[in-house]
Amino acid sequence: MTMAGGHNKFIADGGGAEAKASSERVETSIYASHKKIYPKEAHGTFRNIKWAVTASTLGLYYILPWIRWDRGPGLPNQAFLLDFANQRLLFGSIEIWAQEFYYVTGALVLSALMLFLVTAIAGRMWCGYACPQTVWTDLMIAVERFWQGDRNARLRLDQSGWSFEKLWKKTATHISWLLIAFATGGALVFYFRDAPTLAIEFATGTAPLIAYAFLGIFALTTYLLGGLAREQVCVYMCPWPRIQGAMLDHDSLFISYRDVRGEPRGSHKREESWEGRGDCIDCKACIAVCPTGIDIRDGAQLECIQCALCIDACNEIMDRIGRPRELIAYTTAANLENATKGPRDGWRIVRPRTILYSILITAIGGLMVWSLLHRADTLVSVAPDRNPLFVTLSDGGLRNGYTVKITNKLQMTRHFRIGISGLTGAHLKFVEFDNQDPVLDVAPAEVRAVKFFVSLTPSARKNLKSDATPTMITVTDIADGKSTSRSTTFSGPTP
Repeated sequence: MTMAGGHNKFIADGGGAEAKASSERVETSIYASHKKIYPKEAHGTFRNIKWAVTASTLGLYYILPWIRWDRGPGLPNQAFLLDFANQRLLFGSIEIWAQEFYYVTGALVLSALMLFLVTAIAGRMWCGYACPQTVWTDLMIAVERFWQGDRNARLRLDQSGWSFEKLWKKTATHISWLLIAFATGGALVFYFRDAPTLAIEFATGTAPLIAYAFLGIFALTTYLLGGLAREQVCVYMCPWPRIQGAMLDHDSLFISYRDVRGEPRGSHKREESWEGRGDCIDCKACIAVCPTGIDIRDGAQLECIQCALCIDACNEIMDRIGRPRELIAYTTAANLENATKGPRDGWRIVRPRTILYSILITAIGGLMVWSLLHRADTLVSVAPDRNPLFVTLSDGGLRNGYTVKITNKLQMTRHFRIGISGLTGAHLKFVEFDNQDPVLDVAPAEVRAVKFFVSLTPSARKNLKSDATPTMITVTDIADGKSTSRSTTFSGPTP
C-alpha cells in the first residue's frame, strides 16, 4: 500500500520533487584540482647538503662539455661527446661504437642496480638530493624566492590583485626561469657537438637548424617541469615512487615522524610542564618547508621525496623549545616498532638484498671492465648482396657481391688486406681498385666500406656442394698480421 501510494504521489506531481532534487545536486569531479605549493626556506644540515649537491651536480653538468681531451690530429678533442653523426660515444679515452651499444646497456643496468642498492639502504635518497627534477626544482624555487620573497610573501602576492609590483616580480621570475632553461638546454646540446664551435655558431646564428630545435625542446621541457610542474612530476609522472616500495624492507632508512615521542601533540607555553604530553607542538613547520606539501606526521606517503627539509625545520623548533632533536628523523620500520630504540640504533646495512645487489654490481662491472680491456681494435662486418643473390656469367660461372665495413678504433691510420677462404677457385674483384689484392687504408676512428665481387669459373663451380656454400671473409692488418674473420655464404645453384 505504501509503495502504491508513493508511486501515485510521484505521478500526481509529475516527478517534480525528484526533478528538483536532481537539479540541486552538486556535480563533483573525480579529479582533485591542483593546489600550488609555497615551500618555506629551510635552514640546517640537510638543507646545506642539498645546496652542496645542487652546486656540484649543476657545475659538473655545465662544465663537462668544455673539458678537452687530445685524441690526435683530425679527431674530436672534447672529453665527453655523444658523436651521433659518426655513430660513437666518446668518454675520455673510451670510445663506444654503434656496434658496441651493449656497453651502454650494461651501464644502464649498473645504474639501475646501484639505485636499487641505495634505495634498499637509504630509501629515496636519490629523489631527495640528486634527481635532476629535484635539483632544477630547487633552483627554480630559489629564483622565485629571490624575486618574490619567502613563503608568506609569495602567498600574499598571489592572493593580491594585479599591480605593478606583482607584474614585475612575476615577469622577473619567469624571465629568470627561461634563462635557466635555455642555459640548461644549451649545455645539453653541447654534449652532441664540439662545445666551443657550437657556442660560436649559436652566437653568430650559423648553427644547424637541428641544434636550435633541440635547444628549444630542452629549454621548454626544463621550464615546464622545473618551473611550473615541480612536485607534480614526482607525484604523478615519475614511476619510481610506485616501484621503490618493492626495494624497501624493515631495515631501510626513510624519514618518519616518531609519534611515540611526539604524541599527544598540541600547543605549548614556555612555563608549562612537558609531563603527560608529546614533544610535537603542532607548529606545522614541517609542512611549510615540504616541497610537495605533505604532512610527514601522517606517516609514509608516496609524495615524500625524502629531502629531509622537514627534519631541519623540526630540529630548529626543538632547539627553540629545549627538547631533543630528531622528533622527525631518518629511521627504519624496525626501530619505529621498538619505541625504546633511537632512530637508527641497530641499523643493518649488510643484509641479504644489499649483498645480492653488491654481488650483481661487482660481477657486471667487472665483466664490463674486462671486456673493455680485451676488446678488439678492429670491427668487421660482411653484408652479401641480396638483390640479386648471385649472377650467372655468360661463360656459365657464378658471381656474388659483398660489402665489407672495416672500423679502425685506434688513433692512427692502418692498412688492411681482404681475403677469402672456404671457396676453391674464387677470384676477387674490388670495385674501387684495378689490382686483385689492394691495400685498404682506414683513417683513425673511421669506418670504411669496400664493395667487391667473388667469381667462380665454370670448372670451379663444379665443386659447389649446395646452393649456399659456407665462406670466410678475412681482414688482415698488414702492420701486425692480426686477422679478423667473418662467416658468410656464397649463393648459387650447383651444376
